[in-house]
Amino acid sequence: MKLLECSRDELLAPLQTVSGIVERRHTLPILSNVLLEKGNDGLTLLATDLEIQICSRSQISSGSDTTTITTSARKLQDILRALPADAKVSIESNANRLQLKSGRSRFTLQALPPEDFPRLAAGAEVVDEVTLTQKALRSLLLLVQYSMAQQDIRYYLNGLLLCLEERELRVVATDGHRLAFAKTSLDEDHSRQEVVLPRKAVLELCKLLQDTDDPIRIGLLGNQVRFNFGSVELVTKIVDGKFPDYGRVIPTGHQNLITVERTALLQALQRTAILSNDKFRGVRWVLTENSLRVSCTNTEQEEAQEELELQYSGPAIDIGFNVNYLLDVLNALAGTHVRCAFGDASSSVLMTDPTLENFKYVIMPMRI
Repeated sequence: MKLLECSRDELLAPLQTVSGIVERRHTLPILSNVLLEKGNDGLTLLATDLEIQICSRSQISSGSDTTTITTSARKLQDILRALPADAKVSIESNANRLQLKSGRSRFTLQALPPEDFPRLAAGAEVVDEVTLTQKALRSLLLLVQYSMAQQDIRYYLNGLLLCLEERELRVVATDGHRLAFAKTSLDEDHSRQEVVLPRKAVLELCKLLQDTDDPIRIGLLGNQVRFNFGSVELVTKIVDGKFPDYGRVIPTGHQNLITVERTALLQALQRTAILSNDKFRGVRWVLTENSLRVSCTNTEQEEAQEELELQYSGPAIDIGFNVNYLLDVLNALAGTHVRCAFGDASSSVLMTDPTLENFKYVIMPMRI
């Protein structure tokens, strides 16, 4: 039975949209597959890992009959990528096989029963819904996502807090050593809602969202969050657990301030980090009058040192950091300068961008 006939790119684009969450090796073989469902209104592609589900709809249509089939997402994607850009593709389904034809090329792939394909159960009633631009949400996520923990036993840290309150949408990520906070204004009032999105869902949204003013609709559904944008619907389960009180972590009274050129600091740190200890990645900042000295040493007694001129007249401060935490935030920001607020050598440091009122980054010091 013919499933569809289209150009290569008409099928490849929606397939790439959904296949990012497909695991190469899984205990359930069908989770390595993508579900292709052809109906009167076009073609729908669906992928899931049981925690996240992505659906992409395309206007491709071939006849009025309804056909559903599942096949390997990676193999289908690799075949389409290997075909010429202007290739025409036809796909037929036959029992437990999918046949793809393009010019003189023929590919036969195994297909698993579509009725066995798991779908996320529909969430509860919509608790709240918010609409903003894709650009605004993408910008928020990119400002904080690098601070999410990886494989922490405190599983709620392996995700991102999405907080809705009054006319603000806030996002917060922390791994216990540093914390990134960003917020944006909304058009309507909302009651306070907090959900923790899984790390994988956040990274997938960062890849899929476009830097445009097209809208994205976020629906909070009790134990799920649904994102609708363009022809894509991403549904994710939320992480159960109590996220730390980020308000208590962000320092407010630090008096020792410096403003430094972001690119100059980033490049100085990149150079000194070459000789940092591979395991601890420690970098030392020594702040004296109108000077910031950045240095790294390693177990071979090698040393790197950089000095930056700036305006500073406060007390001398000698403080250590994990250099990766500094590089992450400096790469995520786009402004020309960053501002650092210090307490003492054992206090956390608050980093901000003078052009971004709605962003804060807190980094804990480390002993070197």
